[in-house]
Amino acid sequence: MIGVLVMAYGTPGGPDDLEAYYTHIRRGRRPSRELLEELAARYNAIGWSPLNEITKRQSDGLQSRLGAAAPGRYRVYVGMKHAAPFIGDVVLQMAGDGVTEGVGIVLAPHYSRMSIGTYIAYAEDARRALPHPFPMKYVERWGEHPLFLDAVADRLRAALAQLPEAIRARTPVIFSAHSLPERILAWHDPYPDELQRTSAAVAGRAGVARWSSAYQSAGRTAEPWLGPDVREAVQHLYDAGDRSVVSCSVGFVTDHLEVLYDLDIEVRHLCERLGMRFVRAGSLNEHPLMLDALSDLVQHRAVEPPAEVPAAH
Repeated sequence: MIGVLVMAYGTPGGPDDLEAYYTHIRRGRRPSRELLEELAARYNAIGWSPLNEITKRQSDGLQSRLGAAAPGRYRVYVGMKHAAPFIGDVVLQMAGDGVTEGVGIVLAPHYSRMSIGTYIAYAEDARRALPHPFPMKYVERWGEHPLFLDAVADRLRAALAQLPEAIRARTPVIFSAHSLPERILAWHDPYPDELQRTSAAVAGRAGVARWSSAYQSAGRTAEPWLGPDVREAVQHLYDAGDRSVVSCSVGFVTDHLEVLYDLDIEVRHLCERLGMRFVRAGSLNEHPLMLDALSDLVQHRAVEPPAEVPAAH
């Protein structure tokens, strides 16, 4: 049996889990009362995050597709980076269930050793600690899979259709993804280039002539993070004379805090203050084309030879 380990960031199940969740993100350092209250306020503003529930539906959709393609061959598991069920615990469960080989895939399309690389490291640490480790392969990137691109373009076209036809063609699109510390540039990390290629491909599919890339949701640390921030990008468009903008977050595939708060509240409020019309392309969530892409990626990786596992720092 091939165990398919679907990995996601995770989110606290409720207010009682918030401090432990934030502490885990901070690698064991408890957040200050101010930081904890600020994060709680963000979750409360969106009515809590649906990430865990959507991830479960995504994995169920993947299981359905894999089961139809090869009955009994695949079993899908979900492991979270910062919340239960944790990746390492799920790898242990896979071994107990008799998995003979595994395929891991992260629900984030673009590779960075600081992001995808750390998920793989969690899984590998757990797998290598098993008494009898089963072989495991990983899908490291999928931001240029045609079905994924088609799915994002579908959401983007739906967003553009919300604009009056008179301004649709000239309204710029900002493609965004989670920022990472600038030090990844010194590693020649592929993350920025992968985001740019995804953005260009989606723009081409959706017939978008004016677009740019930006970052969002930078961490609260002293070191510099990749930019421009999406709010800076919006301000730049306004200063240049634009009065409408479409946001398309190509780095996220699920509605969660970074989408529902950082874009739907913070960026939307900025646009309202500036007098700009704002439309956000919907998250993919359970878009059939994206689930088809995940199924295709897993099946192809299952028959490919193992690759060297990238280092995570």
